[in-house]
Amino acid sequence: MRQIVSIHSYRGGTGKSNLTANLATAIALMGKRVGVVDTDIQSPGIHVLFGLDDKQVTRAVNDYLYDQCEIKDTAYHVSPPEVIAAGGSMYLVPASMKAADIARVLKEGYDVEKLTAGFDTLLEALDLDFLFVDTHPGMNEETLLSIAISDWLILILRPDRQDHLGTAVTIEVARKLGVPKLVLVVNKVLASMDQSALRKDVERSFAAELGAVLLLSEDMLRLGSAGIFTLKFPEHQFTRAVGELAARMVRGK
Repeated sequence: MRQIVSIHSYRGGTGKSNLTANLATAIALMGKRVGVVDTDIQSPGIHVLFGLDDKQVTRAVNDYLYDQCEIKDTAYHVSPPEVIAAGGSMYLVPASMKAADIARVLKEGYDVEKLTAGFDTLLEALDLDFLFVDTHPGMNEETLLSIAISDWLILILRPDRQDHLGTAVTIEVARKLGVPKLVLVVNKVLASMDQSALRKDVERSFAAELGAVLLLSEDMLRLGSAGIFTLKFPEHQFTRAVGELAARMVRGK
């Protein structure tokens, strides 16, 4: 059964794109065909994690939105060797990093329904098992439509009061939209914090399941988005936690 997974945060700086890339990779390592779409068109960048630079990106989701190509023509095969060896495949639909393209989106906007319609096309054209949507932070029309058609909504937040308040609003909206599966991920947690108490507090506060607690990592900071963290640090706490969430998603529970 094909699944659309939206990864969202109410505020920026939560590690949303890193989680998207690493969770998608963890599922592809289980032999699945996985796509990732960067819909954070105002501030794109997830392509960096997959080793694509601006010169390699000749077509982006922006081109599809402005009727310059089909959405399948914007998909790049980005499977790492480890994924290929595991029998999986990964495809990335990046957003343009060109200043003119970003300025056009900010000035003119785009057809959000055309974007979400493209998700179904990608699932069919690339024969995907999972399609991950890296959303723009906050609440806007694009986010609402992405959430509404998602099978999974992964909400990432930090142990921060502002994040908590915004996440509560997002959860309320998601429930009204009838999202089938909603999971929270708390990122950038200090190692000195009581994780058991944090888990109980988050689940009680939001009446939602906490799928993973990810510690603030110096290794992640040192890597600086130069690759997929879980592949470079296979024994890391972050990798184990992401792997457990990925396994659960593949099981569909």
